[in-house]
Amino acid sequence: MNRRNFLALTGTFTGGSLLLPDFLYSFGSQNNLVLGEQSVVFVQLNGGNDGLNTFIPFEDALYYDLRPKIALSKTEILNSSKGMAFHPSLKGFASMQQSGDLSVIQNVGYPNPVRSHFRSQEIWQTAPTNQEYLSDGWLGRYLDLQCKEHQPTAGINIDNIDNLALKGEEPNSITVKDPNRFKTKSKAENDDQLSNNPQLDFVRKVANSIVEGSDEIQKALVKSAASDVVYPKTGLAKNLEWISKLIKGNLNSKVYYTSLGGFDTHDNQLAIHKNKLTELNDAVYSFYEDLKKSQQLQNVTIVVFSEFGRRVKDNGRGTDHGTAAPMFVIGGNNRGKIIGNNPNLSDLDNGDLKHQIDFRSVYASILKNKLNFDSSKIGIQDKALEGLF
Repeated sequence: MNRRNFLALTGTFTGGSLLLPDFLYSFGSQNNLVLGEQSVVFVQLNGGNDGLNTFIPFEDALYYDLRPKIALSKTEILNSSKGMAFHPSLKGFASMQQSGDLSVIQNVGYPNPVRSHFRSQEIWQTAPTNQEYLSDGWLGRYLDLQCKEHQPTAGINIDNIDNLALKGEEPNSITVKDPNRFKTKSKAENDDQLSNNPQLDFVRKVANSIVEGSDEIQKALVKSAASDVVYPKTGLAKNLEWISKLIKGNLNSKVYYTSLGGFDTHDNQLAIHKNKLTELNDAVYSFYEDLKKSQQLQNVTIVVFSEFGRRVKDNGRGTDHGTAAPMFVIGGNNRGKIIGNNPNLSDLDNGDLKHQIDFRSVYASILKNKLNFDSSKIGIQDKALEGLF
């Protein structure tokens, strides 16, 4: 059964409110996952976020020379420190950094960068050693080794499509569009009787397997403490609010994932980027405040990244696909530092930033310090980034 047909068939069982990864067969008990209280939340910025206009090297004259149409003025920027400052829409990010809860990792990328959205996202999601094509994700491989049995909610993707990063050999994650609507038929209604149609049997197995995941999610939502934080009425904010409820309801998932699109700013960048960063800032800051007030922030690490940055020189209206960009890590008792050197705009690779820090070293640090896991077991050979936690 191919991927398209699989998603079409599973959609008929879920009323469109749930899309399952195409490797899903059956689920086990969530109680087998015993890894302590730490969890990691990934916010993926799709389209290639312009890192230079997100965390700005405002003291470098080349920034203004190379970006005459889109550079942010020194009077607009926020929380300037060591020649860097935040975009004016990122007031919450600046506040989190001032509180010591946000680290910025400069110039993150990988060797021989790819400027295709799809392929670069795939590289970030699978973490290959030499850009080889992999069929499973780095988090999926982690969950395969960490979960003793199938875990229906070890990884939660709040989105309307599944995510390759969570794909593994075992069904240890699910994709949910709206957890409140994620309800299934009772197991008795979906028997396991085999037929002469292998595809029908497969879909029956999927329909039965989602029952446990639904039950766990509904229990967590019931147990979740009410919040006095008012989230913005945006898609990302709603997704992070769901994640907060599941965390506070003791779902005990190790990995949560969601995304925000719209960062492919070839044209009209100033207005578009301002709007997208505002949505990102307001959603993440609400999530941060919610976790902090519920005393969960030390147990939750939030990672914000994009598949690549933009070119250093503007195109007159915006920016084209580039390479290295900053990552942001919030909570989880990170050290609140700026890690790495400021972007070097005088030493470029064919007009693009040279990466200084490999994204796989960031993954290794998160696995080691937050999930107590040896990243080499899933094929990540890079040493863990020091100074983050």
